[in-house]
Amino acid sequence: MKTQGLAVSILAAVIALSACGGDHDRDKQDASNEAGEQGGTLVGEELGTADGPVSETTGKAPMPESSQPSGPSQAAQPSSGSNPSQVYFGDTHVHTGWSADAGMDGAILTPEDAYRFALGEQVKSNSGMNAKLARPYDWFMITDHSDGMGVINELISGNPEMMSDPVLKRWNEALNSGDEEKAAAAKSELIVMQSEGKLPKAVMDPKWMKSAWEKTVDAAEKYYKPGEFTTFIAYEWTVNADGGDNLHRNVIFRDDATNTRSLLPLTTFETQDPEKLWAWMKAYEDKTGGRVLAIPHNGNMSNGRMFEEKRFDGSPMTKEWAEMRARYEPLYEVTQIKGQSESHPSLSPEDEYADWDLWDRGNLILKPKPPGSFQYEYWRPALKAGMRLEDELGTNPFQYGANGATDTHTGLSTPDDDNFFGKFKTLEPSNKKRWDFPLLSGPTDNYMGWEMASSGTMGVWATENTREAIWDAMMRKETFATTGPRMTVRFFGGFDFSKGDAEGDITAAGYEKGVPMGGKLKGDKGGKRIKFLVAAMKDPEGANLDRIQIVKGWVDGNGDTHEKVYNVKWSGNRKMDGQGHIQHVGNTVDLETAEYANDIGDAQLVAYFEDKEFNPSHKAVYYVRVLQIPTPRWTLYDKVRNKIEMDKKVPMVQQERAFSSPIWYTP
Repeated sequence: MKTQGLAVSILAAVIALSACGGDHDRDKQDASNEAGEQGGTLVGEELGTADGPVSETTGKAPMPESSQPSGPSQAAQPSSGSNPSQVYFGDTHVHTGWSADAGMDGAILTPEDAYRFALGEQVKSNSGMNAKLARPYDWFMITDHSDGMGVINELISGNPEMMSDPVLKRWNEALNSGDEEKAAAAKSELIVMQSEGKLPKAVMDPKWMKSAWEKTVDAAEKYYKPGEFTTFIAYEWTVNADGGDNLHRNVIFRDDATNTRSLLPLTTFETQDPEKLWAWMKAYEDKTGGRVLAIPHNGNMSNGRMFEEKRFDGSPMTKEWAEMRARYEPLYEVTQIKGQSESHPSLSPEDEYADWDLWDRGNLILKPKPPGSFQYEYWRPALKAGMRLEDELGTNPFQYGANGATDTHTGLSTPDDDNFFGKFKTLEPSNKKRWDFPLLSGPTDNYMGWEMASSGTMGVWATENTREAIWDAMMRKETFATTGPRMTVRFFGGFDFSKGDAEGDITAAGYEKGVPMGGKLKGDKGGKRIKFLVAAMKDPEGANLDRIQIVKGWVDGNGDTHEKVYNVKWSGNRKMDGQGHIQHVGNTVDLETAEYANDIGDAQLVAYFEDKEFNPSHKAVYYVRVLQIPTPRWTLYDKVRNKIEMDKKVPMVQQERAFSSPIWYTP
């Protein structure tokens, strides 16, 4: 249904220079004058193993080096230099029917099915529909829950040991009834019981995990084709603290089966404390010589606990705590099916684009949010708080790069709105009323199907398509998140850039004179202001771009934090007003046909930006946000395909977006 984009014409690199707002301690700039310049047992010797004690073909779009047309590249080749020249897209958060909650909801796809789908093969969905990606991924991983891994098949088949428990017997009957509402209700009950620590003992027995984990590792090894398609061995550690407060982490290994096949993943049956997860990870590295990282996600449903300024047990933060968090958690999941965790309108009232994909009514079991919890749930306030905490702890514990992923529980990673298969089997397109079907249910509220976002994915700038190169890029935070489209984003910061650098090879200039996204800059540059080079190119098969923005956060001399959003480059001949605002790009979406026209917006935007309110004595953090023109949301595609009406509160149009990892400045 989606109108194909106009041919990608690479525009001349017009410089966008906007100087409005910034540090309160500096004189305000006259933005209107600038408008014309637009353009338990944990690890160690007792590390849980299978033999011992249990502890717990892608549209690649390289950023062009000149103003010549550019499109999808051929098979990835290692970079000729030390700097990454290629972006690779993938998903860090995928569940199959082997995850207990996914299987409880009726998912039957296996890790092998998920990998074949990611490679572009057609598979049968959990509800029997044909499913195929328009474009395969470059890299992929399965992150089934460690809690209850391997349980679901035994439960469905009626394992006698499990059937002696009345709760498990009732779930078995629901799953085999063919009634999707009963299956969905059983899944929600499982989530609530896991969140409250009330699961039947048979579910928590680690003996079920051994075979499932080994097969997960074997599938990753089978489908890994260095240089063509990269897989990672991974799992999700699923902490639903205090009755549903989401503190989940995806644990991702750099290593192959040699180090990983014989271990058993850590579960929350052993510990719910993230600090002990980091200890488990360190012990793994110390014992094997391997490497592992974790990506926390979905803080918008943590009820204020994801970025709380204390340790999990309520004790004060320590230097060691901050160092371990910074060492093992380089990225944060900014966007996924369950909404966004960038910022909230109540936290960023001056940001006209903060009100999008909000899941802000409670935690995973809809337990209402305590007052004041929002500021400890979202990425942007955490980035600001981390700089403040660095003075106290000696390390910034919240120095997170940008990650986007789906969190699908179908084995089908489908972030494109016109091909969205939903979060659970009961919310696949076969359910023509899925918009009004409960996704998550709690005692006092529900999240309904229409609230799902068809999001997201992550672009990684790496030297080649291998485990080592992509994992290393994640660790150094040279990544950007998108809500699904494969737009490409470059972002460099430094003190020596000029306007001319944006008119030539910004990649060469960026690495030579500055640092890329994820990098750090130090002060003492003789009074020079910080400057940035930014480039964004549309998804070759998607919509044009509306604008590039730079989001800045800083800590002033009193230790107070601030933020500002700068419009840096935008499409067309719109003018910026004296407050730094730009009129809306327009909207070509046809609500009757779910089509749109790419006759507004630009295919590529390139900009030079100088922070004219830069104060060299203030810590600061900057990241890029790119907005597409409005396009149809998956709900509109469903409405048109199925010829149904939906409630007026259901959104039909959206502006997809991308977020770079930040660049940090320290005096």
